[in-house]
Amino acid sequence: MTSSNPRTRPTSAPEPVRARDAAGRVVLGTPSTDPALAAWVAEYADLVRPEAVVWCDGSRAESDRLTKQLVAEGKLIKLNPEWRPDSYLARTDPGDVARVESRTFICSEREEDAGPTNNWRDPDEMRAELTGVFAGAMRGRILYVVPFSMGPVGGPLSELGVELTDSPYVVLSMGLMTRMGAEVFRRIEAGDRWVKAVHTVGYPLVDAAGAARPDVEWPSNPEKYIVQFPETREIWSFGSGYGGNALLAKKSFALRIASVMARDEGWLAEHMLLIRLTSPTGKRYHLAAAFPSACGKTNLAMLRPTVPGWSVETLGDDIAWMRPGPDGRLRAINPEAGFFGVAPGTGETTNPTAVQTLWGNTIFTNVALREDGDVWWEGLTDEAPARLTDWEGNAWTPESGRPAAHPNSRFTVAASQCPQLAADWEDPAGVPIDAILFGGRRATNVPLVTEARDWEHGVFMGATISSEQTAAAEGTVGSLRRDPFAMLPFCGYNMADYWAHWLKVGESLGDGAPRVFQVNWFRKEDGKFLWPGFGDNVRVLEWIAGRLDGDAASVDSPIGRVPAPGALDVSGLGLTDRALEALFEVDPARWSAEADLTEEYFATFGAKVPPALHAELASLRYRLREAAAGAEVDRAEAESVVEAAERVVVNAA
Repeated sequence: MTSSNPRTRPTSAPEPVRARDAAGRVVLGTPSTDPALAAWVAEYADLVRPEAVVWCDGSRAESDRLTKQLVAEGKLIKLNPEWRPDSYLARTDPGDVARVESRTFICSEREEDAGPTNNWRDPDEMRAELTGVFAGAMRGRILYVVPFSMGPVGGPLSELGVELTDSPYVVLSMGLMTRMGAEVFRRIEAGDRWVKAVHTVGYPLVDAAGAARPDVEWPSNPEKYIVQFPETREIWSFGSGYGGNALLAKKSFALRIASVMARDEGWLAEHMLLIRLTSPTGKRYHLAAAFPSACGKTNLAMLRPTVPGWSVETLGDDIAWMRPGPDGRLRAINPEAGFFGVAPGTGETTNPTAVQTLWGNTIFTNVALREDGDVWWEGLTDEAPARLTDWEGNAWTPESGRPAAHPNSRFTVAASQCPQLAADWEDPAGVPIDAILFGGRRATNVPLVTEARDWEHGVFMGATISSEQTAAAEGTVGSLRRDPFAMLPFCGYNMADYWAHWLKVGESLGDGAPRVFQVNWFRKEDGKFLWPGFGDNVRVLEWIAGRLDGDAASVDSPIGRVPAPGALDVSGLGLTDRALEALFEVDPARWSAEADLTEEYFATFGAKVPPALHAELASLRYRLREAAAGAEVDRAEAESVVEAAERVVVNAA
């Protein structure tokens, strides 16, 4: 498929060079001359037994060949070029529609290094098991050798990888999501390090006895493995062709493996968006933000401010790699080259920038098909079309009683198509981070915005980020779904060690460390959201920018600094005094209950929890007791004033 990014898509390429390897397999393309890479490909090919090996070059001609092949095989549906030029729809097997966390493993040498939030398996035992599972898994298929760079090729913050896969869909998607191309081979040949990633859909077309079977529209296997070996920087994935299970540069490399690399080398690999905020005076601020799913991450990454004079430019929507720079500040890049976004809920009202990004050159997965050959999903428009073909290929109407698009349906598109993308988003040196934001989905307790007192307090905020379960609807703390730093499924090592690493990075940054804030767009009262959200979230960013400049006033609360009365611009929003008060209300009793839950949560990590975080919890409890005592004093004083007034009235009578 055609990309709008000529840097990763040369306009032409020669037809693949044909040869045969030592095992007699057909080889197409130009193999790398790096001995270690060539030996690794040969070793893997001997295991999975493909009928041919293709060394990919990332060219447009290559992409066009694969696209035509998949359309001819019925694995991609070409969309109406009048509505969606050079775009395609893929429909997965109903059993292969999302990441499979229960089958995702961290195979560190020591179990304690994986920690209680990861599934651990002994690496030697897992290698033996995978060798059996992968044996012959590509019979009758083609093995594609996919070279890619996370970050601009050759950049100081970038890393290289090679994925071996039997899925042309994965090859096309990797071409959108990474800097994919033969230049990566040249860097490896020059000695640059690289990460090994192997993937198969686990659906061979020929069995060990030589009997053939027909292919299917979405080959996959009920048995699935997504396995990371942190020490050796390897990834093995079997059975799924979907998303992060198969696009191994994304969560597996850019977070699980990269977080271990970052720990070992003193940097940060984070599940964070990156934006540039510009004030009416032209001053720039660079923000990184971690949000769990369904907490407004993409909307913030592509925010369209409602306050005149302010602007937001997108630098990244999902992942940030941050390293201390020579100036002592944390500098960040977006290591990805594309967006792999959730379609449902993305619409003209909620995220017009994302919708405009998808004008063409896009792979859609598991969305609905309109009669005119375009796509649709819940939330794209206020009203659904009268008739659609749903994500499983069945006829659909608004009366069908089921979603037309799968709730986890996706779009894959080059970031270069985003109309809000910063012109310098590919600067290899990255951008200096001024502030880090953490956010969860909390109907209660958590104020609209809170500033951490210092870096340690900020790490405590990130470590305790959570969203409320159903009990929140009744206005109680209820059950909290913890997602520290929005990294729960993606940290490649023990989460408590990860917190310690953040503390260590902050210590090394000293005064150059970014300021830390927590935001919550989802606070409710009487079942209704108190804050309008979306473009009006820039009002919170405006206050944060003011705090960075020392211009915006704040007041202390037991949980951090919140805007002083009048410091947050709410003009034109129609918020009542009660709503504004409720947005920043900190109830000592309910926060004390939450502190108890935090202590229970920390206990699951045993002695590995950094002492600084225990100290932050103790400090929180102390401040809550002070606030509760102060409230009692205030109530006692108020009661005495009332009693005195009553006596005056009685005496006067």
